[in-house]
Amino acid sequence: MNFLSIVLIFLGGGVGSVLRYGIGRGAQYFVQWNFPLATFIANVVSCTVMALVLYYFKEKAAFETVFKTFVLIGFCGGLSTFSTFSYETFLLLKQGEKGMAFLNVGLSVLMCLSVFYFFMKEAR
Repeated sequence: MNFLSIVLIFLGGGVGSVLRYGIGRGAQYFVQWNFPLATFIANVVSCTVMALVLYYFKEKAAFETVFKTFVLIGFCGGLSTFSTFSYETFLLLKQGEKGMAFLNVGLSVLMCLSVFYFFMKEAR
């Protein structure tokens, strides 16, 4: 890993993290029910961005590796919140909210896998 890659990951991660924070604040403001909507949105957005970048840059020149490093490792890494997703699902189960927990898992997995399927099926 070179210095440029470290800087790109750092900057992309910062942008992704700030966006994640904004999504969290927005969801907290607009949604009053016990569903981890911000994490759901961040995961779906991150998976969509990653799928689009992987799809559109699958056969591009090496100079675009800089862009991929910034977006895929930095931005998506800062934005995606799978560990938070797991923790929030655990908390829902602990609170006895089994329906919400399974809804969270089901919708998150279904939507994220669907995004990858939709964009990546064309890559074959």
